Amino acid sequence: MKYRFFLALLLVPAAAGLIAVQGNAVATRSYMQEASSQAHTALRLAVAALSGHLNRYQALPALIADHDDVKELVTRPNDGELRGTVNSYLKEINGLLKSSDIYVILPNGNTIAASNYDGPTSFVGENFSYRPYFQDALKGEQSRFYALGTTSLKRGYYFGAPVRIGGDIRGVIVFKVDIETIEASWQGGEYRIFVSDPEGIIFMSGNPEWLYAGILPLTAERLARTEASRRYADAVLHQLPAVQSELSGHRVLRVSGGSDREYLVLSHYMPEADWTVNVLADTGSVRTQALTTVAAVLLLLCLTGLAIAIFIQRRARLRERILMQEQAQEELERRVEERTADLARVNTQIEAEIAERRLTEQQLRQTQADLIQAGKLAGLGQMSAALSHEFNQPLAAAKTYADSAALLIERGRTAEASDNVRRISGLIDRMASISRHLRNFARKPNEKLGPVRLDEVMHDTLEIVAARIKTAGAKMDIELDGDLMVRAGSVRLQQVLVNVISNAADAVEGLDDRTLSVRAWREDGKAVLTVRDRGGGVAPSVAERIFDPFYTTKGVGRGLGLGLSISYNIIKDFGGSLTVSNHPEGGAVFRIELALAGQTGREAAE
Repeated sequence: MKYRFFLALLLVPAAAGLIAVQGNAVATRSYMQEASSQAHTALRLAVAALSGHLNRYQALPALIADHDDVKELVTRPNDGELRGTVNSYLKEINGLLKSSDIYVILPNGNTIAASNYDGPTSFVGENFSYRPYFQDALKGEQSRFYALGTTSLKRGYYFGAPVRIGGDIRGVIVFKVDIETIEASWQGGEYRIFVSDPEGIIFMSGNPEWLYAGILPLTAERLARTEASRRYADAVLHQLPAVQSELSGHRVLRVSGGSDREYLVLSHYMPEADWTVNVLADTGSVRTQALTTVAAVLLLLCLTGLAIAIFIQRRARLRERILMQEQAQEELERRVEERTADLARVNTQIEAEIAERRLTEQQLRQTQADLIQAGKLAGLGQMSAALSHEFNQPLAAAKTYADSAALLIERGRTAEASDNVRRISGLIDRMASISRHLRNFARKPNEKLGPVRLDEVMHDTLEIVAARIKTAGAKMDIELDGDLMVRAGSVRLQQVLVNVISNAADAVEGLDDRTLSVRAWREDGKAVLTVRDRGGGVAPSVAERIFDPFYTTKGVGRGLGLGLSISYNIIKDFGGSLTVSNHPEGGAVFRIELALAGQTGREAAE
């Protein structure tokens, strides 16, 4: 039983392949026949439209050739007044009939009158003796010819008729019909339509890229015959990249190039015009329909086979399924118990990890705050010596003023003593101001972000760093946009400016030019503040790590390497950025970008 089952499984793919191949051939033949019938209808319509368009003008050349003025002109071709009359007559007739051109040719091939006599491409004076329509008409025949005009470079269909006077042929009247209106109706349709000449060269086409392309090999003989009549003037002839073959008894053309397409070809030869009308129908839909039909049949067969296989095996597997269900039930109950115990254990571990992570986050926040505070205190420690000198001077002056005031009071000079007391009060106010700024700077900030005046923060900062600036012998050059309001925290922004300006003072200490330039302005919806020194600048290796914690280029005992790292993170918390670069004229430039008050960091970036 098993062997028969496996044998059947092996035979199924072979049977499916045979059905697919044979079914595809049958379906393709059927759909090709249907497509051929529809394309044949389109071919009949195209042929009828072309024939009707050309037959409208067939009798007109002979009628015009019988006109008295035309006959008189071929007898007296040098009569200027008569030539002007015929030119006007031909132009009027051409406008009424909506043809392309009408012109008169002498037996030597020279054109003496034309409807376009006053145009830039006038035929008057041109010699067309090489054209077959002229040669046939000169023999007394009603001639036809289609070609690309050598003068106008416009395609057209030519009707020729002899101008007879008595029994002699004194000239030829030529009537040119525009065929582009018919051609325009072929563009954008379901079918591709083109007209080819006896040499297999495409003369009319709904696809402009196919014009003057050969669907037959452009042999030397074909090119020579085409060149003799100058049918296509100076147009470049080229081979259409196409291969003809047969599919299910029908002629097909595979065109390569921009897109590889296959077409069903139907053709009709028009003997009176001596050209062949071709209609091309894309076979892509035919092949798709055939494949879809075969796929549907195969799917139906597969579903039928599957249903039969299920029915055969259903009863055999019924008992096995019942037994498997019982075993599965027991296994499921056991695994549920194990999984419940595992989940309980995992939940306990997750809760412990969550608690541990929360504790770690709290410790991290506390450590970060302590680092910021340590950085500020380190900065205060570095400024302590200078601040001691800053306080000693007012204290010494106050002591002198106090002693002087006591002597003045003893001598009864109370007015001068009062002036000394006022001076002492001013010195005390100055020391209180410095003390207040230092106290605010040293305090741990718990402030929220809000509008901060940049000039006020800079004023408080200069109070704190004045001693450091004085010690370094630096000079401040400050230009601020007076009404700049930024979104920040006042104390933390002050800490950043203290760090940056102090570093700038360190960079210029002992140099000839110790100017520190501070600038602030608006730019692209943001506030920009720069601090520039005239020092040695920042080396590329230092610039990569300058904002890293505990990285410093100062000597031992002169810094912890936390100031710029803390400043970088403070500005980042404000939604801004802190960068460093070298000025083209020397020195380092620290650039701080902050959102303007009333904007979030994201809005400022946008």
